[in-house]
Amino acid sequence: MGESTNITWHDSEVTKRDRQQLHGHKSATLWFTGLSGSGKSTISVELEKSLFEHKKHVFRLDGDNVRHGLNKNLGFSPEDRQENIRRIGEVSKLMVDAGLITITAFIYPYREDRDNVRAMLDDDEFIEIYTKCSVEECERRDPKGLYKKARTGEIPEFTGISAPYEEPRNPEITIDTEQLDVKDAVTQILNYLEEHQYI
Repeated sequence: MGESTNITWHDSEVTKRDRQQLHGHKSATLWFTGLSGSGKSTISVELEKSLFEHKKHVFRLDGDNVRHGLNKNLGFSPEDRQENIRRIGEVSKLMVDAGLITITAFIYPYREDRDNVRAMLDDDEFIEIYTKCSVEECERRDPKGLYKKARTGEIPEFTGISAPYEEPRNPEITIDTEQLDVKDAVTQILNYLEEHQYI
């Protein structure tokens, strides 16, 4: 892919802080990561709903949804996964600048790629949420039938089976989805956001 040339960044007279004050809360990216079937999408949907009901300006980016449009030209090779995450990071940054609480729910298997997105944002704008769940439990759940396909070789480079998943070292929030139900997981995240004065 080529890089754009002859471009200049144009600042707005409306700042991120202005937008945050208008919305009445800080903006940040809540960056869910975990294996397929670990509960990322389920929890993120309920979290978005809860924040919206509390009058917060929130938007959720889901892995499959983004691959229907913005990233439909990308596959699942390590290089394509890296580009997928880079693009999502750039979109997330724009949404944080717009004063939104942005929720992302993707597998994001590589630590370095997640750290690169963290580096795009200000220190307090990236909240990594690890939906911790064993491969065995995720495979038992297998809501999309993907593990079964991966085991038969229909899906190559499937995270947790034929491709690696690197657990976060120091996530801001860890949700053990083998122990917590969806409601308790959402409560844990909301408590974090309140305690750290995001909302």
